[in-house]
This record gives sequence, structure tokens and C-alpha cells, in this order.
Amino acid sequence: MNDDLAALQARIDHTNELLTRMLAEVAKTPSTHAIFVDAGYLYAATGRLVAGTEDRRAFDLDAEGLIEALIDKARQIFADSRLLRVYWYDGARRRIHTAEQQTIAELPDVKVRLGNLNANNQQKGVDSLIRTDLESLARHRAISDAALLGGDEDLVSAVEAAQGYGARVHLWGIEAPEGRNQAEPLLWEVDSQRTLDLEFFKPYVSRRTAAYETGTPRPTREDVRFVGAQIAAKWLSARGRQALVELLPGHPYLPGPVDQDLLVEAEGMLQYSLRGQADLRRALRDGFWEHLQTQY
Repeated sequence: MNDDLAALQARIDHTNELLTRMLAEVAKTPSTHAIFVDAGYLYAATGRLVAGTEDRRAFDLDAEGLIEALIDKARQIFADSRLLRVYWYDGARRRIHTAEQQTIAELPDVKVRLGNLNANNQQKGVDSLIRTDLESLARHRAISDAALLGGDEDLVSAVEAAQGYGARVHLWGIEAPEGRNQAEPLLWEVDSQRTLDLEFFKPYVSRRTAAYETGTPRPTREDVRFVGAQIAAKWLSARGRQALVELLPGHPYLPGPVDQDLLVEAEGMLQYSLRGQADLRRALRDGFWEHLQTQY
């Protein structure tokens, strides 16, 4: 009898030890978040807010810069969490990437998912793609938090599906010049709400005007890369090595304020607008980072 009790106690002790180790591992495992962007909502809402029109042909959107700003915003909100990736949902005829969508798809940590565009340039199938991804990631415990930038009532089922598997869904909206641009049922279902304002989007949206009719030739990528390096040298001289140490872990992303200052100063030096010029913006950041890394 004593032997049986001793064996039982040994098994209990072993089970407790395993549970303790498992809980310790869970405690060390960082939470994970992902960002889900309904590009149709993004273009329409930011276009109206910044450029006064929802017509994509009337304005340029610096998608790369904006994605980096969204990543930086999520890093501030989910301070103890790591980014899984950014999911970018858009429409395309026959689901064939446009040149702009291909550029976005090539960005690090970004996954482009395409629905169809009908004859009236309306997206079809995007909401179901968002639901599929949200539900799947939550079910497999790949994410603990989802930042959803969208406004369609059809996204309610996606939110409910993710929540059903324990994920928290945080709705991000875009400031509306008047009224509201997100469905109330969607606002009711999410775990938290946040509105990004005009100042957040203004650096990444510009009307297509005479910016390219001024006679200033388009700079080469090498020209822009060199300017990025020059600005990095001035940045390092002004802020010092400690600022560099704090910046490096975020590579290849720059904090929003640093990225905006880099853009404005580069445009002044080049006398050329880099808004909506994803390849030149990337060359600018590459030059900035390359110089800083040589100094570390």
C-alpha cells in the first residue's frame, strides 16, 4: 500500500514538474500580432481625407511608407509582441497583380492577397479572404492580436471567427471629414477601436498635380541613395551613437518621425517630390541605413 502511495506521489510530482516547465516556456513565448489592411477602404478613406477624392487616379499613395508607419504604430501599441506580417487585401482584374501591387508584395513582412474587380471597379471576395486568414491564424494560435484597418460590415463575421479562437481584434479606422466611414455593427464587435487622423496619413498621400511638370528631371536611384547617406551622416552627427544603437534593432523599418524627417529633407535637397515613388523611397532608406550600419 505504501509503495502504491509512493508511486502515486511520484507521478503527481512528475506531472507538477512538467506543468511548471510548460508554464515557464509559455511565459517566455512572446505574443504575436498581425496587421490586416483592406486596401479598398484605405484608398477611399485616405483619398477623401487628404486629397478630397476617392478616385485612385487622382492621387498617389506611398504604400511602402504607410505600411512602415502602420508597423511602427503597432509596435507602440503591442509593445511586448512581435509582428507576424502585414496582410494587404486589394482587388485586381482576374486577380493579376498591378505594378503597384507587385511592388507592395515585394516588401518585407508583407503578404498581398487579391480579390477580383468587377466592371464597376468594385472589390469582390476581399472580405472572405480577410475572414479566412483571420480565422486560420487565430485557430492555429499564430496571433494573439489582430489590427484590422477596414470599415465594411461584412467584416463582422471575420472578427467573430477570430475572437472565437481567443484572438483579440483591434479595429483601426481613418478619420472621416464628416460622418463615419465604418459600419456600426463592426464597431460593436471588436475589442478596441482607434482612429488614425489626417496628420498620420498626410505624409503618404498627395494629389497628382504639376509635380512632374516643373522641369526637374527624375533622380536616379543612386542619386537618392547618396542623399540618404548624406542625411544619415547629419542625423548621426546631431544625435550621437546612443541614438544609433536604439535605432538599429528596428531595421529595416524606421520610426515614423524619423522616416518623415528623412523624406522631407531629401525632397528639399533633390528639389523633387518622392511621394508615390516607392522605388526612390526605398533607395532613400537604403542609403540612410547603409551609412548608419557602416558606422556601428
